[in-house]
Amino acid sequence: MKGTALLLLTATFSVISDVAVGVDVCASCHPNATCDDKTDGSGKVCNCMYGFVGNGRTYCQDKDECQLGQICGDHSRCHNTYGSYFCTCVSGYSPNNNLAVFIPNDGSYCHDVDECTVEGVCGEGGVCINTDGDFYCMCTTGYTVQNGSEPFHPHTHSAFCGMVDCGPPPTVPHAVPFSPFLTRYGSTVQYTCTEGFTRTRGSITSICGPDGRWSFPSMHCEEVRCGPPPPLLYSVVLWNGSTKVDSKVLYECKAGYRTVGTGSVSKCNSHGHWTGTGIACKEIRCSEPPVLPHTGRVWDGGLRVNSSVLYYCKEGFYAAEGENKSVCSLNGSWSRASLLCREIRCSEPPVLPHTGRVWDGSVRVNSSVLYYCKEGFYAAEGENKSVCSLNGSWSRASLLCREIRCSEPPVLPHTGRVWDGSVRVNSSVLYYCKEGFYAAEGENKSVCSLNGSWSRASLLCREIRCSEPPVLPHTGQVWDGGLRVNSSVLYYCKEGFYAAEGENKSVCSLNGSWSRASLLCREVKCGIPPSFPNAVMLWNRVSNVGTVVRYQCVEGFYNSRHEDVCVCTSRGTWSLLHFHCQEVNCNEPRSLPHTRLVWNGSSTLGSVALYECEAGYWSVSTTQSVSVCGSDSRWSSVQLHCEVSCGPIPTLHNAEVLWENGTVAIHRCVEGYYRRTGTDVSVCDTTGTWQVATMHCREVKFSIQSLTVCKEKCLRWRTAAENQVYKQIYTVVFIGVRAFDPLFSDRQKKVFTSSALHPFVCLNLQPITNYTITVTAVETGDTAIVTANTSIAAPPTPEVGYSEVDSHRPTLHLRRATSSLDPICVYQVIVLAVADVLVFDCGSSQSCDGENMAAQLKLCELGMEVNFTLGNRKQYGPFHNNPLDNRRDYFIILRTVCTWGQARTHSCVIWAKVRGAYYATRISALVTFGFICALGFFSVTVYFCCWFWKVPRL
Repeated sequence: MKGTALLLLTATFSVISDVAVGVDVCASCHPNATCDDKTDGSGKVCNCMYGFVGNGRTYCQDKDECQLGQICGDHSRCHNTYGSYFCTCVSGYSPNNNLAVFIPNDGSYCHDVDECTVEGVCGEGGVCINTDGDFYCMCTTGYTVQNGSEPFHPHTHSAFCGMVDCGPPPTVPHAVPFSPFLTRYGSTVQYTCTEGFTRTRGSITSICGPDGRWSFPSMHCEEVRCGPPPPLLYSVVLWNGSTKVDSKVLYECKAGYRTVGTGSVSKCNSHGHWTGTGIACKEIRCSEPPVLPHTGRVWDGGLRVNSSVLYYCKEGFYAAEGENKSVCSLNGSWSRASLLCREIRCSEPPVLPHTGRVWDGSVRVNSSVLYYCKEGFYAAEGENKSVCSLNGSWSRASLLCREIRCSEPPVLPHTGRVWDGSVRVNSSVLYYCKEGFYAAEGENKSVCSLNGSWSRASLLCREIRCSEPPVLPHTGQVWDGGLRVNSSVLYYCKEGFYAAEGENKSVCSLNGSWSRASLLCREVKCGIPPSFPNAVMLWNRVSNVGTVVRYQCVEGFYNSRHEDVCVCTSRGTWSLLHFHCQEVNCNEPRSLPHTRLVWNGSSTLGSVALYECEAGYWSVSTTQSVSVCGSDSRWSSVQLHCEVSCGPIPTLHNAEVLWENGTVAIHRCVEGYYRRTGTDVSVCDTTGTWQVATMHCREVKFSIQSLTVCKEKCLRWRTAAENQVYKQIYTVVFIGVRAFDPLFSDRQKKVFTSSALHPFVCLNLQPITNYTITVTAVETGDTAIVTANTSIAAPPTPEVGYSEVDSHRPTLHLRRATSSLDPICVYQVIVLAVADVLVFDCGSSQSCDGENMAAQLKLCELGMEVNFTLGNRKQYGPFHNNPLDNRRDYFIILRTVCTWGQARTHSCVIWAKVRGAYYATRISALVTFGFICALGFFSVTVYFCCWFWKVPRL
């Protein structure tokens, strides 16, 4: 059974009824007692009233409940009254029954007063954080604390939360904002590059941060460049190297080509492209060169300008006179070649000693004569044919006819010979090894034999070799790798060194070693480099070969000859440098339409010229109006554009000008107002009139006011009256945590619409959970925050089967019901002795007469199926499971108690009834009495029957 109290009425059965005595019990009751009927109907009984103690007849005195420890709980004061008492809460706390006083019997207690439920306790933008007995304030995102620091207390400090305002957005080089913007927290501004510039990287957005500062956009605008001009086939480019907008390039056709079409100039436009040209270069060509009599020609087939043809006389002819070269000229014709070729003729062929000849008598080119040895001679050597050549002479015939003899003795490798020149029979030759070689083996003599040949000489000479030549300090070698005798090595000083003294040559000698080379090389030094007027020298004070010195013109001068580097050469001198610093001169600055030039006449580096719009005109651009003389002798570009002025900036009702530049004005609503409809930008058009912004500012009325929690799980608030004409969209975000369960987290979001003046919404909140609830109006961005603490729900009752048992050590069974509150809940096994009248309060923490706590079991430590044995003398929590008195009857109550802080909830169920021996005795007595009565009735019946049958009949 569930409830806050269970009334257990039991009646005592008696085998033999007492004889009622006619006494008026109610007349004897104490004035502070009541006269009640006994539960068995056997009479009356006097009971002291609640708040009094006594026997109900002779005395009933006041019970001072305030002496029973902290009967009112924490943060409370107890006040005793005659026959009762009441409780009040200390400052900062209040009863949870919403009354000034309370009695804890109904579950009331003192809980913290949540000052955060008071609307606007922390002011606009403030968030209230409740603490035990107090509270403090913090500023929400988009607000910052003023006149103090966080956290602050509005009653004891002058601090408050002010809305973040970032002011005008930052200036980005070569960029301007292109979208309307606000300056409060979270506002964004987007930029675009000005004309003539393009974005190469970075974000275009700046955001107003919670610290009141704009984030600086990372965008980078670079000047538009066209890059190198496109090539034109067969042309040369005349260009100063500039790739800026309006730069020009001139194309000219190369030599040998002619121009076709018009438009030889290309210009760099604002899109970064070179404009196209209308010309083309076509090649100049000649026809095929002419043919000259008796000539051939050397020609590669080229017909272009400067192509050439070489003429030559054909075989059998010679060049008598004239020019043999013709060239293709610019007019497309060949220059005149005047070569004259005449036929070649030879004289009679010569006569050779001891020879005859075979000849047909012809003397033209390529005619031939064959020679032969006369009888008694042999052809010893030479050519036997002679031909009439192109130069008009016979080629030499070298036929030598000799007497039969040995030829010249053979030559052996690497040898010389001792020979008298005789080639007759038995003439001899002695061989010897040449210088650089030695005789290794073999015969060194050869003799002219009878068959006209020399006998074989087998002398073998091997070469004398040196080792690799030595290395000298700071030198290189010029050496072909030869190791033979008389091989030489030339030494030279390495770069950065010079020959100071000594011999630079070494020779491989006959003894197999190199002659000594004594070349001494010393390091080259260039000394101090030259200086130039109006220039500074960048030099590391080193003058070795290869050292580089760089020159820079001082400020106000520039290098007019483009060379700025001088190098120490291997000759010990600095390289020639054509370097000259010339003073920067920008000349007079250019004029702009409708502007006035403010200039002091100076044209040197850093000189400044200021442009201002003439009277009646104003600047429509945001670019710099100052031109500066640069190091390139040019004035910096000024994009100032002056147009007719539109007059003063227009004003809007309840609005102010956030930013303006003369042609564009951005408005914003003044403090306490917000933009409801329309645009916030006024623009001056080309006619000189303002196109006024259509923005309408309405007074700020917070759309979420008096946000409160009702019925523990529902929210109610008040909206502005103007909001009733349309539906508002709200988002509710609630986050719940439990202090006793760190792993628990309940995060939910709910979106709904309502047009009610007092919107009401209920949420699915978990019990005994601390929630932070945020309600936001989507359209206005208005936000309100409230906290809610849910109470402990009545715990679920376990599944038990009620039974009545005679054993005083019964084992009882239950099936546990699971819940997320298990960590803070326990089962309490309560043993109640049966009396005449017994009242048991399930929610009371005080023991009643005859009440015994047998066990306390933590739910989180139990399984789903639980068996519990009464009277087993074991300790369960703070209670001992004592044996039961077998002479008495008991009710076993299972109470589920969940406790967290001051909160407590419970449920009870009757688990079982245990009957004692007295019950069995009464039953036995009753049975015995019934048996005796039945036996007596049977005896009397038999007696009367016998008597009846014995009576004589009339």
